[in-house]
Amino acid sequence: MDWLQAFILGIIQGLTEFIPISSTGHLYLGRAFFGLEEAGLFLDTMLHIGTLIALVVFYKDIIISMLKKPFSRITLLLVIGTIPAVIAGLLFNDFFEEISKTGVTIGWEFLITGLFLWFADTIKNGAKKMEDISIFDSFFIGSFQALAIFPAISRSGMTIVGALIRKMDKEAAAYFSFLLSIPAICGGVIFQLKDVMTGNVPQISLASMLVATLASAFFGYLAVRFMISFIKKQSLKIFAVYVWILGIIILVMQNI
Repeated sequence: MDWLQAFILGIIQGLTEFIPISSTGHLYLGRAFFGLEEAGLFLDTMLHIGTLIALVVFYKDIIISMLKKPFSRITLLLVIGTIPAVIAGLLFNDFFEEISKTGVTIGWEFLITGLFLWFADTIKNGAKKMEDISIFDSFFIGSFQALAIFPAISRSGMTIVGALIRKMDKEAAAYFSFLLSIPAICGGVIFQLKDVMTGNVPQISLASMLVATLASAFFGYLAVRFMISFIKKQSLKIFAVYVWILGIIILVMQNI
């Protein structure tokens, strides 16, 4: 993998992790385009570290507050909201890893993501702010996050949908959605690192690794800021149409 390929994949990861069109699905397509399927695990780990850096920078005030008061209400909400994804990962990880490798279902998953996004746009804007989120709200939204164990189901899209169903304000829905992704991404990186530490990974140059990670961090930060501002006044249907078109193209190509 050369530095240009690494840069492009970093852009893809950074943007699609938080724009609700599925980062995993797009990375699969990006790796396939460049012929980098064998670099999957290690590359995904570094790219997710990049988006984690973006979240840490964006939410630095909340993270510092949580470190000072680890038993705060927001910490409890994040723990509760992460439980469904942990359960799904422990029970079905091997099955979904196999699906991710083959990519046979990603066309359908893009279509499903589009349906959820279109549905979310029909929900009347709620009034709940961050301070109004209940424990049940957090668990409910986390249950939608668990659906993103499917490769091309958007994690940010699902959690935003779950938050809107629970009558959260659109801006608060996006804000909590991305905050909830911090423990999910941390868990995914830690889980993947066990294979990285055993040396069961392809050789990738240090330059390419750094370029991919930094690009992911930079464009991930831009995507977080963009989506929180965008969702306040704009429709999610544009993303639904995009993933529908992409899903149909993939299904057609898979059957050619």
